Amino acid sequence: MKFLAYLVSGISLGSIYAIIALGYTMVYGIAKMLNFAHGDVIMVGGYISYIAASNLGLPPLISVLLAMAVCTVLGITIEALAYRPLRSAPKLAVLITAIGVSYFLQNSALLIFGANPKAYSPVVSGTLQLFGGQLSVSYVSLLTVACCIVIMVGLTLFTGRTRMGKAMRACSEDKGAAQLMGINVNRTISLTFAIGSALAAVAGALLCSFSPTLMPTTGSMPGIKAFTAAVFGGIGSIPGAFLGGILLGVIESLAKAYISTQLSNSIVFAVLIVILLVRPAGLLGKHTQEKV
Repeated sequence: MKFLAYLVSGISLGSIYAIIALGYTMVYGIAKMLNFAHGDVIMVGGYISYIAASNLGLPPLISVLLAMAVCTVLGITIEALAYRPLRSAPKLAVLITAIGVSYFLQNSALLIFGANPKAYSPVVSGTLQLFGGQLSVSYVSLLTVACCIVIMVGLTLFTGRTRMGKAMRACSEDKGAAQLMGINVNRTISLTFAIGSALAAVAGALLCSFSPTLMPTTGSMPGIKAFTAAVFGGIGSIPGAFLGGILLGVIESLAKAYISTQLSNSIVFAVLIVILLVRPAGLLGKHTQEKV
């Protein structure tokens, strides 16, 4: 029964990684850039929902919706000010800029909110008792898994069946050709950042509910792990991000339980290295030829 408890915990944690990874994979798949500030947008979402719930007394759902709105605007602003001018620049310049934006958000949060950790109240409380009380599953875990599945299915349907989703796929294939066909590339990429940042706000609220401590560096390690999950599953693939996040969470949970809590992160990244040696494109990624 302990194994089942660890498995449930890993799936719940992996669902958070999957939601964050979906934001990474959306931005990379369409804009072809790695937004390493994404983890800090998670932190901003956590602080906004915390302030809305603790200081303003808003219900948890309204607090999360407010965080999503703020993070959406933040994502669009970051794309317009930091990334859009560098769209034709070398990838190294974009990468350095993303790291700079990340540190800017972290230090801004440090100045505004302080360094002391905040005690975050979970969006839902209580546990579900199964097997006569032998297995306890928190409602936060159930909500996290449900949100992850709904978001993954919603994004899949959005990118596959809606007009804007098809425009995103066209920009992913060839921005120049998409623009010649009348697609507004700037608006499409801005929408991609908006969706990714809104997902980051949801992930921030769920992450702080799962591990109820909030500080300016809250999103750093989960952001790195979620990027690892996106690469693990095949970056650019929505089902791949979902699968990679779930597997990463399960591996981390079982490694903490049966091997070592100190080595759990090392084990996670070691598994990633092994997978990439066998399948460089990730589990569900596709091999593509790049023209030079």
